[in-house]
Amino acid sequence: MLGTSYLHKFTRIQIATTIAIVFHIVGLIGILGFKSDLIIALSSLNLLLMFGLILYTQNTRNVSFYVFLLTCFIGGIIIEIIGTRTGILFGDYTYGTTLGPKIFNVPFIIGINWFTVMFCCGSIMHMMMFKLVKKIDAVETIKKPILKTISVIVDGATLALIFDWLMEPVAIHLGYWSWGGTGEIPIFNYACWFIFSMLFLLVFHFCNFDKQNKFALHLLLIQIMFFSLLRTFL
Repeated sequence: MLGTSYLHKFTRIQIATTIAIVFHIVGLIGILGFKSDLIIALSSLNLLLMFGLILYTQNTRNVSFYVFLLTCFIGGIIIEIIGTRTGILFGDYTYGTTLGPKIFNVPFIIGINWFTVMFCCGSIMHMMMFKLVKKIDAVETIKKPILKTISVIVDGATLALIFDWLMEPVAIHLGYWSWGGTGEIPIFNYACWFIFSMLFLLVFHFCNFDKQNKFALHLLLIQIMFFSLLRTFL
């Protein structure tokens, strides 16, 4: 009873952020300190947990929210299947065994990851523009919707692109996926990532659900720090 009342003192955002921090710290210690294959093998479960925390902190999960979720999950899986089978999208790459069960050689968790990254980037830009638009003079009212749309889609996709650039070398080192040929990451990969991010964020922008999720900001910052440290010290 005491434990339950104590937990009620904290918001869902605080609880979810604490869990995310703890799990990423454990991951860092396991990977950098102990070179633990078990921690690396549990990467997909960590991604699944972060997805669960997004659902936990999301105030409203209406039809539009699930439309966006399924668009990212199914769309992400489809473009990855096309990419790995043909090399037309992203370049010549293959997934390893680290990320768990697959469909047509693409891990299911990749669809979840597409949603997580797009939701975080979209939410961050939406919250930033929500505050900025409030400060714009009433004379600029006509331009507000256009400004907000461009920012969420283009700036959000740019943020997603930076995150992908940061993550790529770490993902390769941990065996998430590998590139063919010389093993170098092609520029074409980043171009495709940016284009598909804009498409998913277009859906995000026009889907009508609550986008003021502060945990999305916390999660992306935690993951940026996580991959930055791994990229530096691996």
